[in-house]
Amino acid sequence: MSSGLVSVAYVVASVLFILSLGGLSHQESSRRGNLYGVAGILIALVATVASVSDSGLVVIVIAVLAGASIGIVIANKVEMTQMPQLVALLHSFVGLAAVLVGFSGYIEPLKQTTGAEQTIKLVEVLLGVFIGAVTFTGSLIACGKLNGRIDSKALTLPGRHLINLAALLATVLLGAWFLGTDSMSVGVIALVLMTLIAAALGGHLIMAIGGADMPVVVSMLNSYSGWAAASIGFMLGNDLLIVTGALVGSSGAILSYIMCKAMNRSFVSVILGGFGQTSSSSAAAGSDQTALETNIDEVCEELRNADSVIIVPGYGMAVAQAQNGVSEMTKLLKARGTTVRFGIHPVAGRLPGHMNVLLAEANVSYDIVLEMDEINGDFPQTDVVLVIGANDTVNPAAAEDPGSPIAGMPVLEVWKARQVVILKRGMATGYAGVENPLFFKDNSRMLFGDAKDSIDKLVGALRG
Repeated sequence: MSSGLVSVAYVVASVLFILSLGGLSHQESSRRGNLYGVAGILIALVATVASVSDSGLVVIVIAVLAGASIGIVIANKVEMTQMPQLVALLHSFVGLAAVLVGFSGYIEPLKQTTGAEQTIKLVEVLLGVFIGAVTFTGSLIACGKLNGRIDSKALTLPGRHLINLAALLATVLLGAWFLGTDSMSVGVIALVLMTLIAAALGGHLIMAIGGADMPVVVSMLNSYSGWAAASIGFMLGNDLLIVTGALVGSSGAILSYIMCKAMNRSFVSVILGGFGQTSSSSAAAGSDQTALETNIDEVCEELRNADSVIIVPGYGMAVAQAQNGVSEMTKLLKARGTTVRFGIHPVAGRLPGHMNVLLAEANVSYDIVLEMDEINGDFPQTDVVLVIGANDTVNPAAAEDPGSPIAGMPVLEVWKARQVVILKRGMATGYAGVENPLFFKDNSRMLFGDAKDSIDKLVGALRG
């Protein structure tokens, strides 16, 4: 394929990626957005393979087939509850690719450059390797935390900010050494040392971030992987990678900002970490109280007598895979004339949009799934709120306890409803590690057990 046709194909793919992002911004058009993205990737792959010379074609085809086979296997095996850690793992691959391409581009460049052009190329190599190394190790740590293999609590080493600052300073000095040498061997040594320091920095940064900030971290790492891809594009002179990387990087950064705003957190405070390390003062007070328990029959009676019901799902619903039962319960209540809606916190679950995807999968109508800002004012007029596996996003300590680690974080104010029913396996804290005074409110009742089992029993009782 001629270079002109490849360029045209890349332009078409870039347009499709932009349309894909536009489609994914709304639930109603998300399927179409996914199709645009798939079409763009296929066009880009075909154009890239067609532009490769015969000598490298076999290697490229083998790599594509191997990657596609692994992707198909993973896609068929991974459950929705495992999507956050899968996304983090995929981000690590992008970071590793940026590091490998950076070394390759330095040791065996596609074309020889001199003067200012050579300096620019070396800076591109430095930035690509640095961002890639931080993204690689940071994403692996995030994957481990989300998967439960690494403790979700923030690791706050003494003088951790000075450690990060020292690592950045060492990176700058090594970068200056790299740019100032004419020796390939010395340059490789400087690049390897910088890569190791950047990798350690990425791991330390994410280890210092507590579990409550993990949705923001995933989005942030998504942004990093985008900028890493863009740096690869500059190194290779590939316009499509530059455009795609910039789209991913900027959209990830915007999403991180939106979620930080929803949590009353600054992006810098998330990066510096330390969120959710300690218990709130209200937790200490709440530990001497007793939560009131309820049962299926009582909850069923409450739902039958209710004119309005709001369902607040959380990660527990995803773990129990209770979304289909929730959808069926919603249909039964609506058939009785009950107004049923869903309240979704921006960081519910462990991935942006996690709850929206689960509810869409269960065929819950988009028009009754409302964001926190849209529904928060309606809780005082609500008869019953069902909290299914949510914890941190409904914690009143955020609004009532200035000493809480989550103080000031906007939450769904479910405690203002007439009756709150909380479906949980036990009294454990949420992912942030902060106790929840909601369990001890006078209008709160605990329905203990597996969420799917409890919802199925409620559905059976409502039918009866």
